[in-house]
Amino acid sequence: MTLYTVTSEIYTENKNSSVKLKNGTAISSFIFKCPSYMIKPDFTNNIITHDSDDDIDIDRQTEGKLIIEHRVSTNLQHVGLQVWRGALLLADYILSNPDLFKDKIVLELGAGVGLTSIVASFLAKEIICTDVDLEGILKLIHRNFLRNSAYIKSKVSIKELNFLNLTWPTFYEKRINEATIILAADVIYDENITEGFVQTLKKLLTSEIQKVVYIALEKRYVFTTVNMDTTAPMYEEFLKCIEAQKENWHIEYIKIDFPRYFKYDRLKQMVLMKIQNKLSE
Repeated sequence: MTLYTVTSEIYTENKNSSVKLKNGTAISSFIFKCPSYMIKPDFTNNIITHDSDDDIDIDRQTEGKLIIEHRVSTNLQHVGLQVWRGALLLADYILSNPDLFKDKIVLELGAGVGLTSIVASFLAKEIICTDVDLEGILKLIHRNFLRNSAYIKSKVSIKELNFLNLTWPTFYEKRINEATIILAADVIYDENITEGFVQTLKKLLTSEIQKVVYIALEKRYVFTTVNMDTTAPMYEEFLKCIEAQKENWHIEYIKIDFPRYFKYDRLKQMVLMKIQNKLSE
């Protein structure tokens, strides 16, 4: 059986230098504009410094840089080892809405290389960063958190969670159920994974605690000879799966016109969805 390789468009859009490592991975710089709340006056010996006009001298370094280890290309089964647009869209939303994430316990599903979790850790009380442990991905996430430790403000746990295995140890299930914010970016690419992802959400949202899920994805269109039309089959499959949960979930779409902090093409095919569980009265 031929395994086709896929490559994220981010590496050409990002236009930042990458260093290739011997183990087949690369390390790239992801530059982002710092939101105003991350830019602080320069205090030296508790004295506020001023510029020549006697104004408070604000730190002019308004850009940050994440150093992320990733694969440049993979087969479909291991696409989590790459960085995709949805992760950057979700990261932008987090940076644009700090009050939604500040001091919260945040769970990311299918975290990939950990970029979105790292951004959420700027604000959250705790991050529980999860993915299926294939190709050493959990160790790679750990390395990426260490590389960006200067930005990390929260407690961090890196755990395995497989959408296709919902039998969780009791202590682990209790732990992840403490999260009130759930993130997922670019996990809709395979029919079985999509169904497993929705079943995972169903289990997590069966709760008496209000939980909010933010899902970022890109509708990927293909031409099918069956319908002689261009469709986004995985996105449509995902919509069909969540349609069955409408009695229990509030589902809405978030406009993607919020500020862009990272460098990537924010395409019209990109979607940011918000899902909340309906609490019993």
